[in-house]
Amino acid sequence: MDFTVDAVTEQLRATLLEFMEEQVYPAEAVYHGQLAERAEPWSPPPIVGQLRVEARKRRLWNLFLPGVHGAGLTNLQYAPLAEISGRSPFLAPYAMNCAAPDTGNMELLAEFGSEQQRTAWLRPLLDGEIRSAFAMTEPDVASSDATNVETRIVRDGEHYLVNGRKWFITGAMDPNCEILVVMGKTDPAAARHRQQSMILVPRATPGVHIVRAMHTFGYDDSGHGGHAEITFNDVRVPVGNLIGGEGDGFAIAQGRLGPGRIHHCMRAIGMAERALELAGRRAVQRVAFGRPLAEQGVVREWMAESRVQLEALRLLVLKTAWLMDTVGNKGAHTEIQAIKIGVPRAVEQIIDRAMQLHGAAGLSQDFPLAQLWAGVRSLRIADGPDEVHKQSLGRAELKKYT
Repeated sequence: MDFTVDAVTEQLRATLLEFMEEQVYPAEAVYHGQLAERAEPWSPPPIVGQLRVEARKRRLWNLFLPGVHGAGLTNLQYAPLAEISGRSPFLAPYAMNCAAPDTGNMELLAEFGSEQQRTAWLRPLLDGEIRSAFAMTEPDVASSDATNVETRIVRDGEHYLVNGRKWFITGAMDPNCEILVVMGKTDPAAARHRQQSMILVPRATPGVHIVRAMHTFGYDDSGHGGHAEITFNDVRVPVGNLIGGEGDGFAIAQGRLGPGRIHHCMRAIGMAERALELAGRRAVQRVAFGRPLAEQGVVREWMAESRVQLEALRLLVLKTAWLMDTVGNKGAHTEIQAIKIGVPRAVEQIIDRAMQLHGAAGLSQDFPLAQLWAGVRSLRIADGPDEVHKQSLGRAELKKYT
């Protein structure tokens, strides 16, 4: 494995670092100020649109997507760039059109969508003209087991009827969200992993009802479209909106979630670096019990532990990216599960130490730490809870000996 940064990535990295320093970090305070002043509570603040124009001008656009539809980067090339964007996770990824859930939906359409679906939805998503959402999680069942999904997708002539209830559907509150990728069952009598299908449902379709916005740790995340609870009541969509074939939903979901998981982990490494940087600056500036915090033994221990965790997990993320590039997502399945378990947990600890070092300020809006912590804590549930990945990874490990 060679993790040397190549010339293309190094050039993009330099451009992105400059963009962060000149545009993104100064925009953070503006962003939060505009959030409080918006007339439309779910629209992105104006500063986001300005950053998107600037990012596209600098060719920092669709970097996540390999192949002809995106920037053509490999996962290994994208990793250090995603990490940098993760230092300001509520601004930079969206500014670069590299934010979830749009990234996963674009990957899904690029790989599994029909030509008509790509023309209608992938192209405007790539151009940043619209946003999308991925409707899988349901409040009435344990959605960590995708076979539990109860939403029904029933054929009715040249249409499908969709009925069900979803929640924590990220981005669906945004008025620019025009398309929902909905997971449901087309054949409950089929084999467990052939019951599910995915279908494209325009948000404006009659029968789609936004019930409410969900909060996570008190944050409504309205700056990037919130998290909606949605009901689907006899929602009628053409048969051409089905992605792949009936029964392909589970396999497509696994294909979609693999890249999404590593992208989250790449950005989380950047979140941890930001937290560690803030902790270091705080430690040398603050005095307690007659000496700087940086001279306190426990603080030095925190900094050491955080650096060791960060470096080890960055290498595991890079290895996973390299495997995805060389043997495919399926071949990297074990490593994808490992980073999904290890990265959010360790980054949560790193941010928590930084918050502790900041005292009351670490819990406040004056620093990004509390919001970073809330975001990374939710990752231990999003895209599959830790326990599901541990069970699968442990089973694979034990299989070597049986």
